[in-house]
Amino acid sequence: MKNTLLTIAYDGTNYGGWQVQPNSVTIEEKLSRALSRIADNPIKIVGSGRTDAKVHASGQKANVFLNTKVPVERIPFALNPFLPDDIVVRKAEEVHSEFHARYDAIKKTYRYRMNFDEFPDPILRNYSYTPKGSCNLRSIQEALGVFKGTHDFKGFMSTGSEVKSTIRTIYRIDFQSMSNSQKEIVITGNGFLYNMVRIIVGTLVDVGCGKRSISDIQKALLKGERSLAGHTAPPQGLVLEEVLYPVNPLEKLKENR
Repeated sequence: MKNTLLTIAYDGTNYGGWQVQPNSVTIEEKLSRALSRIADNPIKIVGSGRTDAKVHASGQKANVFLNTKVPVERIPFALNPFLPDDIVVRKAEEVHSEFHARYDAIKKTYRYRMNFDEFPDPILRNYSYTPKGSCNLRSIQEALGVFKGTHDFKGFMSTGSEVKSTIRTIYRIDFQSMSNSQKEIVITGNGFLYNMVRIIVGTLVDVGCGKRSISDIQKALLKGERSLAGHTAPPQGLVLEEVLYPVNPLEKLKENR
């Protein structure tokens, strides 16, 4: 069996998130069913991380052990006809047997889209967040730097997750303009806690709307109390854009042979 790394894009609007759940349709469920159509063994997918209901991805990663006559590079062509139109496998590559899509990841990049139109385009409602009230975009820009670096992000994590450490490193966080009213926050880190990106975005929006200050962010980082951070931004603006690994998986495969 070949350990195969998949790159997956999906529109999360109609799904209950990545992970299989008893009462909702999920991305993992749809992929498992499609993979079972081309494989001769039980399918277990290992995702690079879970995305919540209505969260999107353009570069989600997952590895799976497959026993199939389909050449690895042709797997997307074999899989996609069995997937709904809002899920696409964009790439498949063979990786070494010990590769793990979640534990081997060293960086992830998320993109969060916002729309500051007074009367927002309804076409964008499933792919962006429209904050209520007026926001000072310059204040949001000024607050970004507080998050950069290594911090204890306990105050920026929703309950319901068990992790050994809440310390994470943010390598990059930018506030970018797509148009006069459409903006996005791009954030790259070595890992993210449950709802961490959405809470960071919500906190920045609260700063822009005058509900919180930069000193409030600093206190939330220092004391680790969720009540000191801002609201959790809604899921539909969030896109998992990229997952990076320390070396090219194919190169490591060749080294092990």
